[in-house]
Amino acid sequence: MNYKSIIKSQNTRLKILSLLAWVPDSLMVRLQYRIQLGFWPNLKHPQRFTEKLQVYKLKYRNPLMHKCVDKYEVREYVKNLGLGHILNELYGVYDRAEDIDLSKLPMEFVAKTTDGTGGFNVMLVSDKNTLNRQSFCAELNGWLGKKDINAGREWAYTGENMSRIIVEKRLHQVGGGNLTDYKFFCFDGEVRFLYVMTDRKDGVVSLAICDTEFNRLPYSRGDERTMQGDPVKPDNFKEMLEVSRILSRDFPHVRVDLYNIEGKIIFGELTFYDGSGYFHFVPDEFDYIVGSYFKEIT
Repeated sequence: MNYKSIIKSQNTRLKILSLLAWVPDSLMVRLQYRIQLGFWPNLKHPQRFTEKLQVYKLKYRNPLMHKCVDKYEVREYVKNLGLGHILNELYGVYDRAEDIDLSKLPMEFVAKTTDGTGGFNVMLVSDKNTLNRQSFCAELNGWLGKKDINAGREWAYTGENMSRIIVEKRLHQVGGGNLTDYKFFCFDGEVRFLYVMTDRKDGVVSLAICDTEFNRLPYSRGDERTMQGDPVKPDNFKEMLEVSRILSRDFPHVRVDLYNIEGKIIFGELTFYDGSGYFHFVPDEFDYIVGSYFKEIT
């Protein structure tokens, strides 16, 4: 059962979850897993990737993760690894939306909170002259601090970084259409497979799962559309693999999200808990295959 399809309002879901903040993390992740996937996770001897992600939330404690999930602070991490050239152009970071001087921004841009996840809390502006300043500020400010309610009990988001607003260059796919996301699943600095995601609509995307040679794998996600036809392999795909290895080498597992626009690799984000571990692979065997890549966290 997908409770997001039943309770469509994010604010309502967060209010309900805030009332359950007293429930211990270990119990809450079990309950959420059971509700979403229909069976209880084995967290004592996890074999599935989705089970090991729950253990990752509960047991793995690397303070560097706090920096890496913050969309502004992660830029320093990327630069320190010698990859500053793949960062998207930054226009500014702000404590409140009222601090944003629209006159100093280009006509189009992207505004988002530094602690937003799952594609939420992102505003795509195509023409700043059409913005209603009051509504613009109200919407952005309304997103601030949403991670104070840690819906998935994801430890990386429990750091002390303040929720802020970041404004960046708006990216466009060559030929039009939505941007293509390349999401590299890395384990101990080694890329094992990737998602190629296109045509995002209402939070759902078209998905292909590929190996590190960019061959299409016979697996999909139950909560996403299966991509029709095979994705086109970028000419500099090997460089994308190397970038992902560098960005992931400090962690047992992280998903490295990249864009590739006319051969230019652009950093998206680092994600430690893909889908919070509450999803089905189709067929189910892939959950075990991916789980075998993930060393057990003790």
